[in-house]
Amino acid sequence: MRRSSGAERVGVFVDGANLYHSTRALGFEVDFAAMLEFFGRSTYLVRAFYYTALLETEDYSPLRPLTDWLAYNGWQVVTKPAKQQSDPTGRVRLKGNMDVELAVDMLELAPQLDHVVLFSGDGDFRRLVEAVQRMGVRVTVVSTVRSQPPMIADELRRQADAFIDLAEIAPELTRRQTEPRTRAPVPPAAPRPGRATPADPYGDAAPEPEA
Repeated sequence: MRRSSGAERVGVFVDGANLYHSTRALGFEVDFAAMLEFFGRSTYLVRAFYYTALLETEDYSPLRPLTDWLAYNGWQVVTKPAKQQSDPTGRVRLKGNMDVELAVDMLELAPQLDHVVLFSGDGDFRRLVEAVQRMGVRVTVVSTVRSQPPMIADELRRQADAFIDLAEIAPELTRRQTEPRTRAPVPPAAPRPGRATPADPYGDAAPEPEA
């Protein structure tokens, strides 16, 4: 794997749904181009992965603009079909867990990395982090404890070599400020033009985080 002399080899792995809920809870939207720039400033960024399940309908997928933008702008996008279900209140949920896909990619790439950055608070990833650490790779987990409730599982935070709270690096990653979501969901606003990806891509059909 080619790299600049002495530069740390870094891989970024983003649990899309978990990151979405975390940033909405904190009241900002991610500029994914800025995220690549942030993690590539003083390192050799080997790969950046984004994982999400897609709900495909006959004429529109609400996440397709986001995943298309990412794929053309330096991200490795990993998707699979999601199933749409309604809970007893009638609210739409997506069922499409991407844990296995993320775990396989991280384990395959780990021998080529010095440092893994995982954007997720899902406690199911604790064993994955432990396995990667045994391969000699340092793992940083990015999530938040400043939301109510916190978005990161305690066991994942304790397992990681380092923890970064999203609130602390928000100025480096922010697309624009939004109203923190503490009540019932509201319809997404129209995306603002610019280099950043579409706003509120998950809408009310997003899965809940599994912190």
